[in-house]
Amino acid sequence: MFDKVLIANRGEIALRINRACHEMGISTVAIHSTADANAMHVRMADESVCVGPAPASGSYLNIPSIIAACEITNAQAVHPGYGFLSENAKFAEIVEEHGLIFIGPRPEHIRLMGDKIEAKRAVKRLGIPCVPGSDGAVTDDGEAKRIAGAIGYPVLVKASAGGGGRGMKVARSEAELSVALQTARTEAKAAFGNDEVYLEKYLELPRHIEIQVLADSHGDVVHLGERDCSLQRRHQKVWEEAPSPALNAATRERIGGVVTRALTELGYLGVGTVEFLYENGEFYFIEMNTRLQVEHPVTEMITGLDLVREQLRVAHGGSIDFEQEDVTFAGHAIECRINAENARTFRPSPGLIKDFHTPGGLGVRVDSAAYSGYRIPPHYDSLIGKLIVHGKNRTECLMRLRRSLGEFVIDGIDTTVPLFQALVNEPDIINGSYNIHWLEKYLARTAEA
Repeated sequence: MFDKVLIANRGEIALRINRACHEMGISTVAIHSTADANAMHVRMADESVCVGPAPASGSYLNIPSIIAACEITNAQAVHPGYGFLSENAKFAEIVEEHGLIFIGPRPEHIRLMGDKIEAKRAVKRLGIPCVPGSDGAVTDDGEAKRIAGAIGYPVLVKASAGGGGRGMKVARSEAELSVALQTARTEAKAAFGNDEVYLEKYLELPRHIEIQVLADSHGDVVHLGERDCSLQRRHQKVWEEAPSPALNAATRERIGGVVTRALTELGYLGVGTVEFLYENGEFYFIEMNTRLQVEHPVTEMITGLDLVREQLRVAHGGSIDFEQEDVTFAGHAIECRINAENARTFRPSPGLIKDFHTPGGLGVRVDSAAYSGYRIPPHYDSLIGKLIVHGKNRTECLMRLRRSLGEFVIDGIDTTVPLFQALVNEPDIINGSYNIHWLEKYLARTAEA
């Protein structure tokens, strides 16, 4: 196993990786910007290196500085966490060129799945069902109108290099399509430096279902069930749960089998998540994330597996030491993303946390790097932490979540805790009868009240 790992990230995910490494006897190196000198992930690591100023472009995205930090600390491997450089194929290649191990998939698979058009072509060849749409980038408005007419309105215009909901526009008629194309291209160019877009059929009431996979370098791939991530705002996940209220064991095994067979053929390595829209009993591929997901704890809670530990093991060349039939799903888990945002306007709320108290008790987990007296910088994502609860069934899980939200104390800034306190009492949430548009409609309705 590795002697020393550099964690190329910050916040709760850096702390999460640090914990897994220490439990395996691995020394850790934290990197940080000048704004994060007193951050908890820095305080908990064995060593730390400042890699640049507060803006992420000069620090957490500064590849030469990160490689230099590896060299001066004699780190053997780099764990990228999520966000920042986690899905940057060039970074993975540079890490390997310097004789280090990138704790993640092979660069060619990161690059393949990072291009939404090529990813869709690849998974089609591998037998994964896709949303009907264009076979590639659409550069001509006339061609776009012909494709949209063939698959039927409404259609979704999507950036080929997109993510996080940027570069995505819905067109419900031919009259709306030209504007949607231009707007999506402009957003994509600004966000990703690539204005290529493609078309997909827009599904009206789908759920967002993702399959967690783990693969080693010896050709073994297992799936660890699904997560339901249908509660979203502006295409950003807010609440995740496992198992999905919409799936049964037979459906789970059907789509899990499709995914594991495809990734075995691809020769995938590490953890990854294949994301689908699910409607009327059918799955449609939308993308694959070649990294650890923010919501990975809900899978850990129902399987008892430590996904970061497994990442480290397979990156070091180890084999998956269990079979698919050994994977069991116990109870139900829900994760709420607690952000430093106003719960009604969603305006960011950086600043000083005057008091911080997390809930506890059986089946309660909080992944956070915040603490009383910590000042949340304005330069990064607004995620404060994640509240994850587990129960023997979904009803118990919801009751435990309701109780835990009431115990969460974060004073000095606005947070999204009040939003979840409202959601947990909504009949549709209690019944599990929601889709990817439910939260947007709920927020619009409550804003008018």
